[in-house]
Amino acid sequence: MWDERYATDEFVYGTEPNDFLKANTDKLKPGNVLCLADGEGRNGVFLAKLGFAVTSVDLSAVALKKARRFAEENGVKIKTVCADLDDFVIEPNHWDNIVSIFCNLPDPLRKKVHAAAADGLTEGGRFLLEAYTVRQLEMPGDGGPPVPELMYSAAMLMQDFQALDIVLAEEVDREIHEGLLHHGLSAVVQLIAQAPRQASIEK
Repeated sequence: MWDERYATDEFVYGTEPNDFLKANTDKLKPGNVLCLADGEGRNGVFLAKLGFAVTSVDLSAVALKKARRFAEENGVKIKTVCADLDDFVIEPNHWDNIVSIFCNLPDPLRKKVHAAAADGLTEGGRFLLEAYTVRQLEMPGDGGPPVPELMYSAAMLMQDFQALDIVLAEEVDREIHEGLLHHGLSAVVQLIAQAPRQASIEK
């Protein structure tokens, strides 16, 4: 399915980074970043251009080939991993940042990936997510899964990331214009969470 979706010369979700990610790059921790379901690389390449060491993982080899070409055209390098997130191992205490943009997963895969992501962050590392809520099914905009079972909520995400410090968790309606497949007024949830920092010990 996904290889077929990406098998076009056009970037089906555009080449510009996600607006929520772009507006919050100052909240990311310097260092490396894991981009979940990064597709054609618009977000990974954007972060690489800002100096982050980027690893993009996606199920589609077709999309990742386009992502590597897109990175080369922009004068940066990204590491790509073709894998199902059910099989991909998020190494504990390894990632300074993990980014999940419109990676709407079914339960219990969502819980599995989010638990691994929380454990995968370094001290003070950041997890940033934007995904569709169930209200998207009633919205005029195009985009998102066709079934409520794949939708997220702020309460759901706060539960998933209860081990982290929640910086932001809110559901909003906003205009999205990302290529051919994300377009118009949409209902989303946005999350930024931080791995706790160890308390300093005074001597």
